[in-house]
Amino acid sequence: MPAYVKFEVSKELAEKTFDAVEKARDSGKMRRGVNEVTKAVERGIAKLVVLAQDVEPEEVLMHIPVLCDEKKVPYSFVESKAELGKASGIEVPTSSIAIVQEGSSKKIIDEIAKKTQELKK
Repeated sequence: MPAYVKFEVSKELAEKTFDAVEKARDSGKMRRGVNEVTKAVERGIAKLVVLAQDVEPEEVLMHIPVLCDEKKVPYSFVESKAELGKASGIEVPTSSIAIVQEGSSKKIIDEIAKKTQELKK
């Protein structure tokens, strides 16, 4: 497990996370990639951040969970950057996404936020 992964994500939580990403892709707005995600969190517009666990070098994402904790933004992890890219509506892998407008995924994002908060304890 990479150093930036702060908690173990169950299969159920990972599926919920992909569901939220797909719903936000269709009805909300998101930012893709480390720089865009970092800016969204710093500006306080990120509602949920999703990080891939297969990113090399892992230093690329090290600052994001810390920043999310500082700004009280929920975040979760998924296994694959290829799957994350596909779920977010692009053909290339992406290391991270930030949902900035939930659209129809608000309820799922609230559930993920609650679950990840429990896992961090």
